[in-house]
Amino acid sequence: MAVKVFLCYAHGKFWKGYKQMTSNTNLQDRIKHVFVVMLENRSFDHMLGLSNIHGIDAVSGQPTTIDGLNARNDWNLDLHGNKVYASSPADWNMLYDPGHEFNDVKEQLCGAECNYPRINNSGFVISYSKIDPANPGEIMKCYAPDQLPVLTTLAQEFAVCDHWFSSMPGPTWPNRFFVHAASSAGLDHSPAPQTMADAILFRGYTFENGTIYNRFDKANLGWTIYKGDAFPQSLAISGMNIRALEGRFKDFKDFSGDLNNPGYTTTYAFIEPNYGHAFVGDFTCGDSQHPKDDVTRGERLLKTIYETIRNSPHWESSVLIITYDEHGGFYDHVPPPQTVAPGDATTDAANNLNHFDFRQLGVRVPAVIISPFIPKGVIDSTSYDHTSVLATVESIFGLQPLTERDKHANTLNHLFSLTTPRRDAPTTLPAPSDSGFRCPGDTVASAATRLLVTDAAPATEPVPSSLQGFLHVAFLRDLQATPPDAQASRTAKFM
Repeated sequence: MAVKVFLCYAHGKFWKGYKQMTSNTNLQDRIKHVFVVMLENRSFDHMLGLSNIHGIDAVSGQPTTIDGLNARNDWNLDLHGNKVYASSPADWNMLYDPGHEFNDVKEQLCGAECNYPRINNSGFVISYSKIDPANPGEIMKCYAPDQLPVLTTLAQEFAVCDHWFSSMPGPTWPNRFFVHAASSAGLDHSPAPQTMADAILFRGYTFENGTIYNRFDKANLGWTIYKGDAFPQSLAISGMNIRALEGRFKDFKDFSGDLNNPGYTTTYAFIEPNYGHAFVGDFTCGDSQHPKDDVTRGERLLKTIYETIRNSPHWESSVLIITYDEHGGFYDHVPPPQTVAPGDATTDAANNLNHFDFRQLGVRVPAVIISPFIPKGVIDSTSYDHTSVLATVESIFGLQPLTERDKHANTLNHLFSLTTPRRDAPTTLPAPSDSGFRCPGDTVASAATRLLVTDAAPATEPVPSSLQGFLHVAFLRDLQATPPDAQASRTAKFM
């Protein structure tokens, strides 16, 4: 039997998309390139809740302040009934991966005894205490602005969305599918490692109405996925292995060269980070900002992406959307609203393990929208989820929606309110903070160098035997899609 809304009911009114209040009939004349980077597992309060950003409301035009923690005194109860307050600073990385599966999020939003109360975001500490009983308050820690100078500066310089929610209350894979397909095809949990590998290498997940890439193909508009990782999650979409062989997937190291080509014609570029040591479960030494990895590595990635676009010939016709797939178990104080179900088919009954019906959004995540057509210091409290990315590009480029979710999602169009590009946008961003952590191959020197937990022995656990065959095939697939002049270096990386 399907869960009719969510195992706990959300506070507030039903979330409905509304027609944009600002006419943007000429957006396609101004915007030629949309770049999307989706990082990993961080809540809004955890990353920007203490930023205390002041700016102009995107809708009313009145002075406002970001919906964060500065004027609040937030707490959760621990198992002993003690108040554990939101605090700062946060650690650069977590020793344990906080829970963020469907049942974890249910507890985080509704409390330890979730007998259908309203969502009150009261169970984060109790949920995390099951993973790290000695330090349950770690989940309430938030970064100070000077810890995240890159993200904070971008939020101050352009538009920060302080009511952007993950598309479902659960983990990475279904939420990432929503940004590609406005649906997860019923998937409401993390697939087993063997299932993930099988999806990436062989079968792939299918969606009744296809993906945004099918829409771009039909409209004869170019798209590219830039991969920081040999195994990008988007390869788990059915048919993407073929598209990789066709050159639709490119290494992120090609990004700068592509953008500096005046003839760059890609309309939509999705950037996947490096997930680090994902197959042994610790995710370190990537740049996805996974909780177990050093958060400053992701800051460096954001700096590179922004500065590449900003200093390219295409800056004045570009939009960059930065967001996070889901909250990763970290505290946030804003109750997520309800939404509309995608309305498409569950393509495999095994996808819907928790019988979730997708009428509830997940926890709030950071989102920053960057463009020369956005004034400095915009704060947007419109309700968004990941399908707002799709609704926006569909609106700009005249594409049809994929599901009921993106059909009703709010677009970002009203943010692009300038008719001519700004000239004052920074060309460089502050250097990321120095955490002192280093991974093999890093070139940044530090007097306080510390190896990440897994650096001394990257494979702290052997790759399961059930995955070894998949990895061999994956390597061969990756090699096939690699240009001949780069195959030797690619082989050396995996040998």
